[in-house]
Amino acid sequence: MSQHRRPIVIRRKKAEEHGSHGSWKIAYADFMTAMMAFFLVMWLLSGTSKSELEHVSEYFRTPLKVALTGGDRNTASDSAIPGGGDDVIHSDGEVAKTVLQPSNYQPDRALRRLKTRLENLIREDPALRALRSQLKLDLTPEGLRIQIIDSQKRPMFELGSARIQPYMRDALEHIAPLLNELPNGITLAGHTDDLPYASGETGYSNWELSSDRANASRRALVAGGLDSDKLLRVIGMADTMNLDPRPDAPINRRISILVLNKQAQQQLEQENSTPGTPARINASDPPSTLGDMLGVKPVSAEEISSKPATP
Repeated sequence: MSQHRRPIVIRRKKAEEHGSHGSWKIAYADFMTAMMAFFLVMWLLSGTSKSELEHVSEYFRTPLKVALTGGDRNTASDSAIPGGGDDVIHSDGEVAKTVLQPSNYQPDRALRRLKTRLENLIREDPALRALRSQLKLDLTPEGLRIQIIDSQKRPMFELGSARIQPYMRDALEHIAPLLNELPNGITLAGHTDDLPYASGETGYSNWELSSDRANASRRALVAGGLDSDKLLRVIGMADTMNLDPRPDAPINRRISILVLNKQAQQQLEQENSTPGTPARINASDPPSTLGDMLGVKPVSAEEISSKPATP
């Protein structure tokens, strides 16, 4: 039986030796390039301000939002991506394009230096150091904003009045010289809380109160040495721009001083210099029309002849 067994033959293939290659070097080079780019981006971001990061983030977020929602392209936009509607702050013509450019949202060095100097002054000046918790400085797309916020313990004005407190006057007079160091124009706004104005003369509301407080602050700044020609606008905002939803929150009662950047100042000056349409009064208009426009009631000839002459 053993003579009929078939022999078992095992064939072993000899492995072929391949030459060494450097494909791993390509993958390693790609990895190192990606890591270098990553750390380069991280290094650049570490030296970028928070406001600049927000604007960069918004720049990349807006096109995606527009692409998803669709719509017509805004004529005042420089973007090549179709979509979107009117801007939140809409303005016609080339002025709108100038204001909405991303470069305009970057605070210039002069305003940054002014902010630093004001922060140092607040730490060193006793009159300002006492109000340190009520002084807020921040850089906005329009310029450097200085806010003086009310407090229950140290109110800026007398209750329901535009009479400024002595320490508030001292603080404004100490800030004024620094504001003269830049040629930038300045706007000043007064704000109140949501509580209705319940005292004083009839018809006097938070609108009048906020305007009077803004003017009182303006007078204190000018008394401290501020060049009055730098003031481009002084307005009262009443309770239209509250920072806290609570009606009686002290933070809503504040004075905002805005040192404008170049772009914001140019637009404001253009708005201030835009002429209005004057009313036209023609001599050929009927007497009743002229009387209505001038506030004069016409008198007939019979009424004149019936009245006795005044001695």
